[in-house]
Amino acid sequence: MKHTLALSLLLFATSVLAKEPPAGFKSLFNGKDLNGWFGWSTQDPRELLAMSPEKLATYRKQSVEGGLPEGKQGAQHINAHWKIEGDEIVNDGNGLYLTTEKDYGDIELLVDYKMLPKGDSGIYLRGVPQVQIWDTTEGDPRGLGQDKGSGGLWNNDKGSPGKDPLVHADKPLGEWNHFRILMVGSRVTVFLNDQLVVDHAILENYFDKKKPAEQRLPILPKGPLQLQTHGSEIRWKNLFVREIGSEEACKILASHDQDGYESIFNGKDMSGWAGPIDVVKVEDGVIVWQDKKGGTPYWNTELSDFQARVGFKLPPGGNNGLAIRYPGTGNTAYEGMTESQILDDNYEKVRGPIDPRQAHGSVYGMVAAARGYQHPIGEWNFEEVTVKGSTIKVELNGTVILNADVSKVDMENVMAHSKHPGKDRTKGFFGFAGHSDPVQFKDVFIRKL
Repeated sequence: MKHTLALSLLLFATSVLAKEPPAGFKSLFNGKDLNGWFGWSTQDPRELLAMSPEKLATYRKQSVEGGLPEGKQGAQHINAHWKIEGDEIVNDGNGLYLTTEKDYGDIELLVDYKMLPKGDSGIYLRGVPQVQIWDTTEGDPRGLGQDKGSGGLWNNDKGSPGKDPLVHADKPLGEWNHFRILMVGSRVTVFLNDQLVVDHAILENYFDKKKPAEQRLPILPKGPLQLQTHGSEIRWKNLFVREIGSEEACKILASHDQDGYESIFNGKDMSGWAGPIDVVKVEDGVIVWQDKKGGTPYWNTELSDFQARVGFKLPPGGNNGLAIRYPGTGNTAYEGMTESQILDDNYEKVRGPIDPRQAHGSVYGMVAAARGYQHPIGEWNFEEVTVKGSTIKVELNGTVILNADVSKVDMENVMAHSKHPGKDRTKGFFGFAGHSDPVQFKDVFIRKL
């Protein structure tokens, strides 16, 4: 397997004895006290976002010093159950989980831990459970899979990638273990004691599990890190985090699952493309949309089921789209299967209101995508679109923002009650549907399914 973890991730061999952060990392523990942390439990992190600044400040203070109602495990504040011993953070197996005040998005996280017998713990990423930690020496008396080892994304659905670790990598009970966790979008890679145990798997949103599939949202683009603990004392040290920028995130995502993809843009010109190719220019290996020009240039090879990968960069209020099963003429949003929107997530602030089914990643006018997962304006984004039968899945920067079956769309309630005669097309072309804005594209790949 190919992993672009050499993007500074493998430039050092992290020692479990390290006390200073490796280059590029910051410590989550100041070595003295729990400043920068508060107490939270297995609660939806969206509840924190919904609090007013004043209410959040009050809650955080009470979760540290006291004042919250007592729970099943007694006093619900972190000073009742957490303490500092030297360079270690120690929990007695009870109480609220240690939670960072700062929210994190794409990161590399280093953590060392040591567990006592019968322990059951974990690391929450963006407030979502969890990278599992537990005592694996007792077999599997509860049928939970603990004999498989720590490091899996235990709260993922049964059978989902990442739920169970690829190998049992735990050290003997009472010894220190070392995690290296890479998170880009919703995709998580976990190394436990230098062994790969989770490979680029999506961390599912535990808090939406009981909702119908079409109502489930992905995990937040940013959220707190949490040290979960219950059942037994656990010790933590050497907690270091490195925030990953847009460019590195795109490279990491593009490095996975490359087999079968064909480049359809040579970086020099629009060879192999048809339609109004004069609406774009190729500059320094990038397709640049030209001012006051619209139309749908397309790769001149008919496709049925396929995956497309593309890098894109937007100006403020930028508007473009991906033509899906385009017939070669007409408006792909209606005559093709659809137009998958390429749109500034803050479009309303620049140009005014839109229907939710016009937002980035949406099946134009028919199905709305989740929002908030773009990189900042002026930075590159990585998108993968999977078209299979009547379904379209859009993964933006490592997070699935849409997974829709257009055959099930209620055509009586689409945007503006417009007809979409092409939505059931089974073949067509892939291309770009531009609207004059200087949107840029690069690294355009197709994999036929």
